[in-house]
Amino acid sequence: MHDGNGTGAVADRAAVQAVLRGIADPVQGGDILSSGVVRALNVDPAGAVRFVMDIHPSQAEAYGAARAQAEAALKAAEGVSAVSIVLTGHTGKAPPDLRPQRPAPQGPQKIPGIDHIIAIASGKGGVGKSTVSANLACALAQQGRRVGLLDADVYGPSQPRMLGVSGRPASPDGKIILPLRNHGVTMMSIGLMTNDDQAVVWRGPMLMGALQQMLSQVQWGALDVLLVDLPPGTGDVQMTLSQKARIDGAIIVSTPQDVALLDARKGIDMFRQLDVPLLGMIENMSTHVCTQCGHEEHLFGHGGVAAEAAKLGVPLLAEVPLDLQIRIASDGGAPITASSPDSAQARAFRAIAAALVEQGVA
Repeated sequence: MHDGNGTGAVADRAAVQAVLRGIADPVQGGDILSSGVVRALNVDPAGAVRFVMDIHPSQAEAYGAARAQAEAALKAAEGVSAVSIVLTGHTGKAPPDLRPQRPAPQGPQKIPGIDHIIAIASGKGGVGKSTVSANLACALAQQGRRVGLLDADVYGPSQPRMLGVSGRPASPDGKIILPLRNHGVTMMSIGLMTNDDQAVVWRGPMLMGALQQMLSQVQWGALDVLLVDLPPGTGDVQMTLSQKARIDGAIIVSTPQDVALLDARKGIDMFRQLDVPLLGMIENMSTHVCTQCGHEEHLFGHGGVAAEAAKLGVPLLAEVPLDLQIRIASDGGAPITASSPDSAQARAFRAIAAALVEQGVA
């Protein structure tokens, strides 16, 4: 290896330190390296030497001569191609860091064209989170909102079936992905990229990469709100979404039973740790009314979510009944709020949509 002038080996850090030990400290005695005056010493591969002489402003004149001596000695040393010495005593400011700088880490970013993002989450699976997401998306569209739905439940993507969407999304340039649309909702799901019976066997980095692609490479267009149907639990997808995108708030879906509420509390705690506001809770499968006799039964208990919401000081957005028509409509590709928007079954979802619009987050 040669220096910048091709005259010999490039000076290393030890050689530079040896030169600096030969420069006397005019104030503290000894040399400027041992006295601690020299800070942020950097010797790059081309032999350029940079460091700071960290002194009190009142000592600038005394150390000016030492700086000149150090500069002359280093320029005369073999393998040194350039010398830059900053004397902080001239400004009284903290010494600058002369090491190569990495870009500052970015926090959650606003996605261009999307005014609001709402995460729909649950502590455990099987509580009807995806059914709520699909019906809420359709209800918001009926309120005149421009709505997108991102199915981020990568292990169990169900939104293509619930919204009656099929086919592979197109990509005009191999980069931008064109989402599909039905019932007034713009939708994207990993389920559109795989076969119905194909398992998604991915590790965390692959999940995070897929989510970032669906956020940034899908041509969502101008949306008032993007709903994100999250997988159950507290894992990589939830963390990635919260760290990459600016989320206006999260909605927690749970059944009233104690086991579901135990996991819902963990989901709530996760969003609080990630600084995501909690917009409210939804009690799904709250009650069942017999279609033959009208008898009302609370199959999973009742009021557990309402009590938890009151304890946390967040709104109870709705109590959605366990109803056969809601299930049939979702399985048929037309959520009850799209197929029967004026029905009693759709009333709870329409109330949630109105509440979100009133809060200014949709």
